[in-house]
This record gives sequence, C-alpha cells and structure tokens, in this order.
Amino acid sequence: MQRELKLRIVSGVILAAIVLAATWYGGLAFRILAVVIGLLIYYEWSKMTGIARDWVANAVGWIGEAAIAFLVLVGNFEFAAGMLAGVTAVGIALIILQGTSRWLPVGLFYAGATGLALAAIRSDDRAGLYAMLFVFAVVWATDILAYFVGRALGGPKLAPSISPGKTWSGAIGGAVSAVVAGVVLVHFLLPGAEIIAAGVAFVLSVCSQSGDLFESFIKRKFGVKDSSRLIPGHGGVMDRVDGLIFACFSAFLLAGLFSLIKGAGMTSLGAALFGL
Repeated sequence: MQRELKLRIVSGVILAAIVLAATWYGGLAFRILAVVIGLLIYYEWSKMTGIARDWVANAVGWIGEAAIAFLVLVGNFEFAAGMLAGVTAVGIALIILQGTSRWLPVGLFYAGATGLALAAIRSDDRAGLYAMLFVFAVVWATDILAYFVGRALGGPKLAPSISPGKTWSGAIGGAVSAVVAGVVLVHFLLPGAEIIAAGVAFVLSVCSQSGDLFESFIKRKFGVKDSSRLIPGHGGVMDRVDGLIFACFSAFLLAGLFSLIKGAGMTSLGAALFGL
C-alpha cells in the first residue's frame, strides 16, 4: 500500500507539472497535450466498450479521431467542430446500416470534443490562459472539497446506484468551493468579471460532477474498475479527467454562445467565457 501511494504521488506530480507547463506555454505545446488526451480517451473508450473488437467501427473511429486531432493541431477549431459533428454522424449511420455498437458515436464525440474544447479554450492569447486556469481551478476545487465535505458531513447519497460514495453534501460543498475558487482567481486575473465568473463556475462545477458520474456509470456498466492502466497508480486517463471533460466542453459551449452574441470569432473564446 505504501509503494502504491508513493507511485500515485509521483505520477500525480509529474502529470500536474506537464499539464501546467503546457498550459503556460499554450500554442502548439498545449494543442499537442489536448490532442494526446483526446486520443488516449478514445483508446480507453474503445477498449472498455468493445468497439476495438469491431474492425470496421474501430477503423472509422480512429480515422475520425485522427482527422479531428489534425485540425486541432493546426489550430483550425471551426473545421474541427464540423469534423466532430461529421464523424459522430457517421457513427450513428453505422448503427443504422450495420448494427454497430451504439457506443461508437458516443465515444467519437466524447473523445473528439475533449481535445477540441481544451485547445479552443486555451487558444494562443492571455485570456485563453486565464480561462484554462479558471477551468482547472473550478474542477480541482470541486473534486477536492466534494470529497472532504462528503466525508465530513455524509448524508443522503447523490446517485447510489452509480457511485455509492458520493453524497448531496459533498456535491453542494464542491459547487460552493468551485465558485469561491473561481471568483478568487478571476478577482486577481480579471478584476471586474467576478459576477459572471461565479455563475460560470457554478455551471462548470455541476457539469464536472456530472462527468464524474457519467464515467462511473460507464465503468459500472462494462464491469471495469479503471478505464485502463496507462497512468501508474491512477488507472487511466479517463479516470483522471472525467470531470474536466464535461466542464471543459461546457465552458467551450458557454464561451461559444457568448462569442456569438458579441459577434467574435472562435479564437477569442477565453475572453468570451468571462463576458469580455
């Protein structure tokens, strides 16, 4: 147990250092990180759900994810969003025409949207850096405080059939801490945007917890403890970023909506997330 804990701590520190360094540098460095995360998520998804055993579905899946990854790498987020919609539609068509697993289009969208949303929010500007740090702060605050508040207060279970350990007190504590963390961060980085940051932080916290429950549901359905063994001491990539996936895609949608309202392009999503 002691060795496992040490391995978990070392892996966690290394991963955090890589993620934060790529976030700081932005540009191609962060787009590579986003693409790698998306592709690894699809790898784990295909293994867990059995898509990897269907060579047609597996080929379509990897070709689709590779196309999305390429567009994200070159920074063409609008085309990447169109490709994401297209490959998801192809996955649905395969269900209708060939009886392919219904988990194919879900996995295509889940993995592809992750890489796209991460890269588009970070983008190449300072506002993107602030937005990405904001998303991280909200997700991490949600995870940490939900755990400790839930353990301390207990009470009614949030979703006992999916994740027996989660409680309503933990969910509320996580959401409150996320709002506090988000507002404090924005107060120092973008003074004047605290009010909208509080609302966005609450939405992202709820989405983060939903993402955690979604992955718990998938793992329970397919009878696996971890999404893979890619990360020593931590399981798989999905196990580490389940909440981040839902939160980041929700931030992407919110920023896109705000950007459309203001008439800005997709390159300004970081600023749009805070109503700037």
